[in-house]
Amino acid sequence: MTDALVRVEVDGDGVALLTLCRADARNALSRALVTELDAAIADVSARVDVRAVIVVGEGTVAFCAGADLKERATMSDDDVRAFLTQLGGTLVAIEASPKPFVAAVNGAALGGGLELALACDIRVASNTATLGLPEVRLGIIPGAGGTQRLPRVVGEAAALRLVLTGARLDAESARSVGLISEVAPPDELVGRARAIGREIALGAPLAIAAAKRAVRGAAQRPLADGLAAEREEYETLIPTRDRVEALAAFAERRPPRFEGR
Repeated sequence: MTDALVRVEVDGDGVALLTLCRADARNALSRALVTELDAAIADVSARVDVRAVIVVGEGTVAFCAGADLKERATMSDDDVRAFLTQLGGTLVAIEASPKPFVAAVNGAALGGGLELALACDIRVASNTATLGLPEVRLGIIPGAGGTQRLPRVVGEAAALRLVLTGARLDAESARSVGLISEVAPPDELVGRARAIGREIALGAPLAIAAAKRAVRGAAQRPLADGLAAEREEYETLIPTRDRVEALAAFAERRPPRFEGR
């Protein structure tokens, strides 16, 4: 039996840690790793004891260095197309999950690695991290959503500069353009990501899922449609037990006990 390529750990606060376990290959995205990552995403997305998910790479050198280029060299053109379809579906699964995902970028996040981080809802990075989409220097372009998600995060001008030059940003530069939300020392990064996860876990699960859907859809809809979608999400929460519990907890001056119902 081979060792797992994606390790899943869930703590008592409802925060799951998904670790990419290919440190010897800079946590590159092989077909086998993506298959395990897809299964891990489905697992944590369905678990009632999980309120938030952190994605991190094993070791300190790389969050994820992108596609496994050694494996890529053995692929046929059709294999490459199939891999991109597989990876693209995995990243969409992160966005579609009712659980918020936090990328803890603990080193290089390049190519598909940055595309993985972009699919997450929140990104934090160590002060030793580097982030970039270098595909044009390899004769290709980002193929797992990078050209579409990056402009939504940093704006078109900044995205064009990064994609067209293949430049790599350090953590502070990435924060300055809005690619990541905060920077932490390497030994504090996962702890900071866990703290964000615990903050999320204080919210009502159904409300968190609805809020994620509403915000995620905002960039893809005209304002009027987005406002209507927000109202629809709100309406689904009015009859929930968690909403009633929140009101009772406020009146009784105690923390709410959310059940996800």
